[in-house]
Amino acid sequence: MKTIIKTDKAPMPIGPYNQAILAANTLYASGQIAIDPVTNALIDGDIKDETRQVMENLAAVLDAAGMNFSNVVKCSIFISDMNDFGAINEVYGRYFDDETAPARETVQVAVLPKRVNVEISLIAMH
Repeated sequence: MKTIIKTDKAPMPIGPYNQAILAANTLYASGQIAIDPVTNALIDGDIKDETRQVMENLAAVLDAAGMNFSNVVKCSIFISDMNDFGAINEVYGRYFDDETAPARETVQVAVLPKRVNVEISLIAMH
């Protein structure tokens, strides 16, 4: 049994997928990019601002599922330029406690949706 997780506090999907799926006690959140859910506009320019918006979008999805970042067990970060790793990591790190941070990988890719610079997905558990 799966439950569709949907919130207007995060951007609506731009394709045939949902913001997240809750299956038993595990949440699978789709990748979020730096779209402001209020204006539906992309946040562009500073990589830290982009990353902050991505993390806030993920926070909204987690909240809609009754969770928060302490429930996250795995993140996948996709970036367009590995030179941005330090700045992305700085913002990302503000959302997790170092002692209980999730497993993670960071991968540079050729192109991301809407040509953004960062996309992050996650898996969380109750």
